[in-house]
Amino acid sequence: MIIDRQTGECVAARQVPSPNHNARPDPNDISLIVVHGISLPAGEFGGPWIERLFTNTLDSGAHPSFADLEGIRVSAHFLIRRDGELIQFVPVTRRAWHAGRSRFDGREDCNDFSIGIELEGSDDIAYEDIQYRMLARLIKGIINVYPAITRERIAGHSDIAPGRKTDPGPAFDWTCLYALLDTEQKG
Repeated sequence: MIIDRQTGECVAARQVPSPNHNARPDPNDISLIVVHGISLPAGEFGGPWIERLFTNTLDSGAHPSFADLEGIRVSAHFLIRRDGELIQFVPVTRRAWHAGRSRFDGREDCNDFSIGIELEGSDDIAYEDIQYRMLARLIKGIINVYPAITRERIAGHSDIAPGRKTDPGPAFDWTCLYALLDTEQKG
C-alpha cells in the first residue's frame, strides 16, 4: 500500500474529498492511528450515508436517527467498507476531524497527531475478514511513511475517548489485526 508523501493520498484508495479538515499544528508529528467503527443508520451497512456525512451532504431527514447529525462536521482519513473497499476523505498530511475530545499518551487533541481509519461496522457485529486484511495493508503503508507509529500507537476510539466513545467495540478483533500486521511485516 503506497501513501504519497507529498500529497498524503493513498494510491489504492478511491478519493472522496471531505471539506472537514485543516492544517496540522506540526505536519511532521504524525504518530498515532485511531481505529473507529461506524454505521449509518446504526447497524446497517452499504448505503451512501457515511460518505454523505463526511462530505456534509447527509440529508438529516432521510432517517429518524440522522436528526442528531444535522450540522455536524466530521471526517476521517479513511473508510474501509464491509467489502474491503478503501475510501480516502482527507490526505494524511492534513488534520481530519475524527477523534473529538481525546487523549493518548498524556497528549490532548489526538486529531493533531493521528490518522483516523473508520471501519464500516458496529460494536456488536463482527467485522469482515477482508476489512482486517485491508486495514493491515493500510497500516503497513502508513508506517512506511510515518515510522513513529508503532504497534503500541494503534488505538481504538474508545481508548482515546473512554466513557465518551465505544468504537470499534468488542466485536473488533485486535488479535486478528496484530497477527495480520505481523504477517504483513514478514511478507
